[in-house]
Amino acid sequence: MTVDLFAGVSVSDFATALAWYEKLLGGPPAFRPNDIEAVWELAEHRFLYIEVRPAHAGHGRQTIFVDDLDSVVAGIAERGLEPANRETYDNGVRKITYVDPDGNEIGYGGAPL
Repeated sequence: MTVDLFAGVSVSDFATALAWYEKLLGGPPAFRPNDIEAVWELAEHRFLYIEVRPAHAGHGRQTIFVDDLDSVVAGIAERGLEPANRETYDNGVRKITYVDPDGNEIGYGGAPL
């Protein structure tokens, strides 16, 4: 059985969010199903999308666990975004959190060094 995951983030302004997520995710969306949604494919069968839903904007929290956290964070910095928070848990797992213009938190996690 194949399972596709679509993790959604509610935003208030499409153009502002689109530009921010393009910087965060490294490029334009894989597709735009309509005028208020944009979808990025993070990995096979794994998608992150934004949708204009102003009443719900700013309440999202997503974490994307990656193999090479330092490389991902460096690439995001090159595109002009800096993290809002950096954490290292007791077990050594690291999490870098970015906050979009609405206040949604998108975290990147990585294995201990």
